Amino acid sequence: MLQTFQYRAPFITERGDRLEGLTVAYRTYGQLNEQADNVVWVCHALTGSADVDQWWARLFGEGRLLDPARHFIVCANMLGSCYGSTNPLSPNPSTGTPYYYDFPLLTNRDIVRGFELLRRHLGIRRIRCIIGGSMGGQQALEWLIEVPDLFDSAYLIACNARHSPWGIAFNEAQRMAIEADSSWGLRTPEAGLKGMEAARACAMLSYRHYQSYALTQSETDGSERTDDFRAASYQRYQGKKLRSRFHAFSYYWLSKAMDSHDVGRGRGGVEAALARIRAQVLVLGISTDVLFPLAEQQLLAHYIPHASLRILHSVYGHDAFLIETEAVQRFYFDYFKQSNNCLFAVP
Repeated sequence: MLQTFQYRAPFITERGDRLEGLTVAYRTYGQLNEQADNVVWVCHALTGSADVDQWWARLFGEGRLLDPARHFIVCANMLGSCYGSTNPLSPNPSTGTPYYYDFPLLTNRDIVRGFELLRRHLGIRRIRCIIGGSMGGQQALEWLIEVPDLFDSAYLIACNARHSPWGIAFNEAQRMAIEADSSWGLRTPEAGLKGMEAARACAMLSYRHYQSYALTQSETDGSERTDDFRAASYQRYQGKKLRSRFHAFSYYWLSKAMDSHDVGRGRGGVEAALARIRAQVLVLGISTDVLFPLAEQQLLAHYIPHASLRILHSVYGHDAFLIETEAVQRFYFDYFKQSNNCLFAVP
């Protein structure tokens, strides 16, 4: 069941903007044990939610990576997202109407501060493992640096220490698609939805790979088709699918938060920031990831003191961490079985 934590004091963002309190939506699974040492915290990706049992269903259950019978699993909806946490369509206390375009720009550091407030509210003193992929991995990394003594271990998947010019350019192209929607600028929840469909179609090209499209979207009927290609209909389907469950405001603002990601900001640079991490860390890169290329995970594994790198060879690109869940789980179990830290998560 989705729960909410209400923080009623002013929240000052990294950029100096002010929110008059905030809401963090979250879900928990399982029970906190007497030793309070069985916490697994999962950070979701850009358009994900606190419902980790749904979007990572094949990692969830008895004997799996996320096992409510043994773990106390927490997944919180990031600030700015439209699945229950404070976001641009939330009521602005000063006006009583949604923020819309007046919502402040957030950074991953702000989002992690929201997680930290929730963590204290829940009375969690230690996190045995934090897991995150993509933007969720960025936030997990930020938290590992900000509160290094909180974590025993981490599983960082397809993420980076600083968002790249390449990644920022992808996000800007998507925001341009939203801005090109004639409804963008109207103070209505439906603003920009058509543009977001196009934005999502653009994003799919960074989430997948040439090989995955060749494998799944090639024509199969043997015809000498000149229009109405499977790949074209797939792009439109993905845009409409997101439109049915998300809104353009959160998509726009969260893409800005991703762009701001730089763990070295104010900490003496990336190398110095990563050196603060005390947890044992497994970094997983994907061989065909064009959005978060393997060099970015290699950098993490090189500069995090107690880190190891594994590579998932896949045709599915960045989204392999959501698709090839058996491999994602196997890398985790194999690594921690071989380590001196016998984590509770190893069956």
